[in-house]
Parts: sequence; C-alpha cells; structure tokens
Amino acid sequence: MEVPTTPGSTAALAAQLFAQKPEAELLYLAQNAARYPPAVGAAAVAELNRRGLLPDTTSPLPPPPPPAPPETWTALVGQLLRGLFIPSRRFLATPLLIDFTLLVFGLMVLSGVSAASPTGRQLVLWGSNVSGLTLHGQPWRLLTSVFVHAGLSHLLLNLFSLWLLGLLVEDRVGPLRLLLVYLACGVGGSLASLWWHDQGINSVGASGAIFGLYGLLLVLLIGKKLVLDKSDRRAMLGLVLYLVFSNLLSGLSGNIDNAAHLGGLATGLFIAGPLSLFGMKSVNK
Repeated sequence: MEVPTTPGSTAALAAQLFAQKPEAELLYLAQNAARYPPAVGAAAVAELNRRGLLPDTTSPLPPPPPPAPPETWTALVGQLLRGLFIPSRRFLATPLLIDFTLLVFGLMVLSGVSAASPTGRQLVLWGSNVSGLTLHGQPWRLLTSVFVHAGLSHLLLNLFSLWLLGLLVEDRVGPLRLLLVYLACGVGGSLASLWWHDQGINSVGASGAIFGLYGLLLVLLIGKKLVLDKSDRRAMLGLVLYLVFSNLLSGLSGNIDNAAHLGGLATGLFIAGPLSLFGMKSVNK
C-alpha cells in the first residue's frame, strides 16, 4: 500500500530519491533498517512495495489439507496381516520366519501328513529331533525340528508367540541378530531335550527358539536397551517372567517338552542374547 505524500515534503523528496535506487540497494536498506534512521527503512520498504517486490500479505492463506479419513477395522486388520506375513524394512526376520514355518507345514499337509495329529513316523520323515537319529549322523535335525510342528494348534500357538516377540525386539536388535538368536536358541533347546530325555525323544516345534526370544527380551530389559521408563520396564519384565513361568507350569502336564523350553531360554538368556547385543547402546536410564 502506498503512503500519500505532499509535494515538496521531506517524504516526497525521499520517495523521489529512493525511486532512483537499484533494487539490490533497496533490499539491503530494508533488511538492515535498524542501522539507519527510521525514515530510511520506511522509504526503502515503500519503494519496494511500489515496485511490487514485496509479497502481498493480504492474500488469503491456502486452505488446510483435508483431514485424514478415520481408520476402519478392515484397514487395521489389513495392516496387521501385512505386518505379519510381508517383510518390511522395519520387520524382516519375523515375517520370514513365520512364512517359512507356514511353508513347511503346508508342504507337510500337501504330502499327506495330518494337519491335526501327525504320526511320529511322519514327523521323523520331516526332520524331527530323534535321539536315535540326531545323535547318530543326522545333527541337522537339531535345526529342522524347529520348523516342524505336531498339528495346526501347535503351529498357531508358536507362530503367535513368535509374532508378538518379534514385534517387541526386532525393531531394536535388527533382523540379523533376531534371526541368529532364534536359530541358536532352537538348536540349544533341541540339545537340552536330547540331554534330558536320555531314554529317547521325538520332539518338534519352535518352542525352544521362542523361549530363547524370551531370554533375549529379558536381556534387553535388564540391560536397559528398550525405550521404556522405569515403571514400564518393570511392568514389561513382570509380564515376560509371568509368561515364561506360566508356560513352564503348563508344560508339567501333557505331551510338552519343557527341557527344550528351558534349553532355549538358557541359550537366549546367557549365551545368544548377550552376544547379540555387543555394540548396542542403552537408550534410557
């Protein structure tokens, strides 16, 4: 907006003078008005405004972006399923382990193995941990048995635990460390099962590896490697201990291999878990 001036006044003379100045000088005077008398800065700004070099502050602001549509249950379930089965930059190892375990079970069922109650012979053919074979030339069964499951309910229970623990720890330790801990603890659980059941055992399932992830989570909590305040860390620690002991107690009855559970937990808590955390910094007090 131009300021009206009276011909022959000081303001009129200043306006005539500043009308002859180049734009660079006017911009300098306007930006450094504090160094000069107030009339100088005002005259520089008025001339810049007359030339149309100042933004129009009276123009309306752009309309705000439309609000994001509310999330629906369908969208939430879709996100959950994608995170469960599709690898991403944030979660890579957990979906891959879930997908591979499902693939093995699917191939078992397609080959004629019962989805509800496979026979012991069928489990042996697919790589179960068998004393008479694992200790006599087939040590690979220590690992293959981790991906073989004795029925759909056994499979789903372990996969749900794997998914939950993977969400808790993979984002912090990274996919490679999580994968190595999982496999190492699975082997540790298989070895403990063979040692404890000296009369012979035919064991399958990822329980030893999953208990190893419980051990890793305990190491993260004790070592203050998770972004939690003191009260939340204590609550999480109590929850993990409750889940460990409740699963061990449920294993006292029924056809459950608690030796593999304890072996995997010990491997994760005292060996694989601590080794995997070298180089990681604490993130809270």
